Amino acid sequence: MKKTKVLFFIYQMGAGGAARTLLNIINNLDRDKFSPVLVTLNFNGSYEQELKEDVDFIKLDTKRLSRSVWSLVKIIRNRKIDLVFSTIPRVNTIAVLASKLSLTKVKTVIREADNLGGTFKTNLQLIGFGLVYKLSSQIVSLSEGVKENLVKRYKIKPKDIEVIYNPVDLERIKQNINEGIIPDNYKELFSSSDKVVITAGRLVEQKDQKTLLEAFSQVTEEINSRLVILGEGPLEKELKRKAEELNIHDRVHFIGFQSNPYIYFKHADLFVLSSVHEGFSHVIAEALASGTPVVSTNCKSGPEEVLDKGKYGLLCEVGNAEEMAGKMLHVLTADSGRVSEIINKGHDRASHFDANKIVRHYERVFTAVLGEES
Repeated sequence: MKKTKVLFFIYQMGAGGAARTLLNIINNLDRDKFSPVLVTLNFNGSYEQELKEDVDFIKLDTKRLSRSVWSLVKIIRNRKIDLVFSTIPRVNTIAVLASKLSLTKVKTVIREADNLGGTFKTNLQLIGFGLVYKLSSQIVSLSEGVKENLVKRYKIKPKDIEVIYNPVDLERIKQNINEGIIPDNYKELFSSSDKVVITAGRLVEQKDQKTLLEAFSQVTEEINSRLVILGEGPLEKELKRKAEELNIHDRVHFIGFQSNPYIYFKHADLFVLSSVHEGFSHVIAEALASGTPVVSTNCKSGPEEVLDKGKYGLLCEVGNAEEMAGKMLHVLTADSGRVSEIINKGHDRASHFDANKIVRHYERVFTAVLGEES
C-alpha cells in the first residue's frame, strides 16, 4: 500500500508550542499509512533531537520565510508530496502559495493556533490571511475559541473549520519525569519547605509574567514560597527589575529554557499561566499531565476549554494580580487530601488530549482531504 507523504512546514523546531505540537503529530503519525517530511528554515531548534529517526528532515538554506517559496515548490515536486501541513499565519500563507505554484495535486491543511487581532491594522491583515486560508483544502483550529476568532476576524465560514485540540504526548511526559534529573544547581529550589510556584513560556508581553510577579509578591506575604520561571525572551531584564522593585528577587528564579520542563513541574506545588491571550495553552495540559495543580488567566482562548470552565483548575481575570494571588493561595494552602484530588482530576483531564487520540483525528482529516481527489 502506497504511503501518504505529508510535508510539515514551520519556521523552526524551536521551544514554542507550535513546534511541540508538530513534534507530537510527526512522532505519533501511523507509519503504515503516512510518511512524514519536515521542512524548516535555517534555524537550529531544540526539538530537532527529539524527532524520530525515520523523519525526512530538510532544512532550507534561508532564514527568511519570503525566500522559502520556490524551495518549498521544488520539494513538493521532487518528493511527490501528497499533503502539506503548516501552522502560524505567515507560514500558512507560504505553504498555500507554494502548493499552488507547484502545479501538482498536493492538498494543504493549515492550522490556526492563536487568538489574534485587536488593532485596525491587525484585523485588516487577518482578513488578508483569511483570503489565503480559503485556498487551502482544510482549516484546523486548535480550540473552539480560536474557531470563533477565525469566523469573526478572518471571515472564514464555520463549516470550513475543524477543531482539533493540541496533542499531548503523555508517554513522553511520563518517561521524562521518571528518567529526568533536576541539575544540582537547581535542586535546592525544590528541597526546602517553601511552596514552589512554577511557570513556563516565552518572556514576552503575551505571557504577562509581570502580573504573575505582582501576584506572587502578595503570596509571599502569606506563606513562604518561591517562584521558578522557565523560559527565555526579550523581557528577562525588565522582569528581573520588576522582581527587585517588589523586593522578591531573592525568591524568584529565572532558569531559562529547559528541554525537560516536566521534571520541574512534577516537583512544584502549583503551575500558573498568566497569559493575555492563548490559542489552546498546551503547557496547561502538560502541567496537568505532570501532576501539578493549575491556576490560569481566563484569557481568550484555550485555558477555559482545557480546564473545562474551572473544573480541572482555577481561572482568574487577565491582568488581575489580586485575584490571581487569591487563587494561588487557595491551592497552596489546601490540605494534602484536597491536593491529591486536584492532581488525580488533572491526570484524568490530560488523558483527553493524549497524542494517540488527537493524532488519529489529524489522520482522519488528512485522509478525508485526500479522499476528495479520488
